[in-house]
Amino acid sequence: MSTMLPLLIELGTEELPVKALPGLAQAFFDGVVDGLAKRGVAIERGDAKPLSTPRRLAVLLPGVAVEQPEQHSEVLGPYLNIALDAEGQPTKALQGFAAKAGIDWSALERTSDAKGERFVHRSTTPGARTAALLPEILREAIAAMPIPKPMRWGSHAYGFARPVHWLVLLHGTEIIEAEVLGLKADRMSRGHRFMHDKTVWLSSPEDYISSLQAAFVLVDADVRRARIVEQVNAAAATAGGQARITEDNLQQVVNLVEWPAPVLCSFEREFLAVPQEALIETMEINQKFFPVLDAGGKLTEKFIGIANIESKDVNEVSKGYERVIRPRFSDAKFFFDEDLKQGLESMGDGLKTVTYQAKLGSVADKVGRVVALAGVIAPQVGADPVLAKRAALLAKNDLQSRMVNEFPELQGIAGRHYALTGGESPEVALAIDEAYQPRFGGDDIALSALGKVLAIAERLDTLAGGFAAGLKPTGNKDPFALRRNALGLARTIIESGFDLDLRALVDSALAGLPAAVQPSAERKTDALPQELYDFILDRLRGYYADKGVPATHFNAVAELKPASLYDLDRRIDAIGIFAALPEADALAAANKRIRNILRKAEGDIPGMIDPALLAEPAESELAEAVEAAIDDSNASLHQKDYVSVLNRLARLRPQVDAFFDAVMVNAEDPALRGNRLALLKRLGDRLGSVAAIEHLSS
Repeated sequence: MSTMLPLLIELGTEELPVKALPGLAQAFFDGVVDGLAKRGVAIERGDAKPLSTPRRLAVLLPGVAVEQPEQHSEVLGPYLNIALDAEGQPTKALQGFAAKAGIDWSALERTSDAKGERFVHRSTTPGARTAALLPEILREAIAAMPIPKPMRWGSHAYGFARPVHWLVLLHGTEIIEAEVLGLKADRMSRGHRFMHDKTVWLSSPEDYISSLQAAFVLVDADVRRARIVEQVNAAAATAGGQARITEDNLQQVVNLVEWPAPVLCSFEREFLAVPQEALIETMEINQKFFPVLDAGGKLTEKFIGIANIESKDVNEVSKGYERVIRPRFSDAKFFFDEDLKQGLESMGDGLKTVTYQAKLGSVADKVGRVVALAGVIAPQVGADPVLAKRAALLAKNDLQSRMVNEFPELQGIAGRHYALTGGESPEVALAIDEAYQPRFGGDDIALSALGKVLAIAERLDTLAGGFAAGLKPTGNKDPFALRRNALGLARTIIESGFDLDLRALVDSALAGLPAAVQPSAERKTDALPQELYDFILDRLRGYYADKGVPATHFNAVAELKPASLYDLDRRIDAIGIFAALPEADALAAANKRIRNILRKAEGDIPGMIDPALLAEPAESELAEAVEAAIDDSNASLHQKDYVSVLNRLARLRPQVDAFFDAVMVNAEDPALRGNRLALLKRLGDRLGSVAAIEHLSS
């Protein structure tokens, strides 16, 4: 086996885009590893991973072979009937093949396949040195990186995400001679821009991480992450609170610094009168600071910044951070105070002049439709319809507020604060906020009953209006986020345990739309309600797949198209339990067989079974067993205890198996045949009462 030596590649750059950095680092690492593997160069990866800082991308592998293994090639040539003439001499085809291979035709070997014997050229060449392959591998890896708009610098024709300034390329202790992006490889890296603004000599790849750390650079993003979390939590504890650390904010801070250092800061307490969501938004999104909360989750006047330097005068750094944040906080307080003067209810007047959608009217028109839907839904789920209508009436008013205009992410949140200040009940105020939940994938649904009502009503109107106005999603285009709204609607219904008739709700939502999008009088039927129902149902495929539900289970229940999504959920749970029973496969196969038989049956199938026509013992026993199972499961089916229904039906397997073994369904006697079909229909109807279990059959 070829000698293995550690490999280090470091590409030094100007500050790389924060959000793009992890993807660039991974692509660079993958490109190098794939390039080596593609050329057959042996690699010892160990726990190697992409290394990066805002100023560098690096690949550090513990072992890479110094050369490729021997390269074997086999090139097939012409068949003998084409390669040789009648006298056994080479034709032009064979001579050309041999010339291309660089040998005399007599030195070629022969092989056979299904078509006959043919010439073949086999050769073995020594593997190339890895040092000779690395420049090309590096160029390929860089070219394949996801850089949509490469920058160009100087008079060069090439480009990269940011201008590059140095290149380290070491295999063992030796420098690999290469020139990439105008840089010649050497062993000189760079330290921290401010704390060690000089080159760092690397004797070998093993020294890379420790040498850079001595120069105040942590090249492992996971190490920087752990250090930042530890520092932020410690700083928050000294302030008597706990840090709010979100994954998105932490990820960005990790990619902003090479040597993180915490700075505890504060702001004036008067700003705490502003909704804390606005202040947190400013700190995290605009400045990448970490807010400090008290034990109850309330924002305090402390926050933590992460500097990219260990300052000798931390107080000056904190003053700088505080100066940066104060104007944004002042603006937020001004917006909040001005909005309070106007009041939430009066903000609603402006919605009349804001177009929601050309065919669907103004935002105020949409509010009116949601109010009506909330009034329909509330009593069905045990919520107060008066409060539901009131919350729906106010839910969109904060769109006219100065605060939401400045901080769009505070829709609903700002409305909740204004509602409470304006004297609305806490239930109404909370519902205004919760109407937007779930706000994103993985977010919780609304917690309160009123919030759930508003969340359902709002999404129903959005979906009905979108479909009626011809705004259905196509491909990647979904301007009204109808897919997200459909999933949010379905999740809210299912996870709330609301046994609502979705078809009836869809009809109510469509009926409340403007006349301009209503079906024309000439149309006797309208496929829109079914189309919208199917669209909502289809959003649940991914939802259940994420929960580990097999597609066959979902399809088995979805085929029945239950009006209630909560009912659909209960059926899916039941079919999961049933599928684990030993009888499940056989009954699923039997039901599939029954469906096929009934589908092919000619003429009308009798509605009742005639006991006098049960000629065979097996069919008599099945008929008796089916009637007993139906009687036993009627109450459970009525109570929607689907697990009990399926468990009872599972006991039919012996009689079903015996019937198909001993009885010919398509008997010549029409009366016998019709009676047997009636028996199978009665059995199939009950087997399919919970789900189309034939989908479980492979």
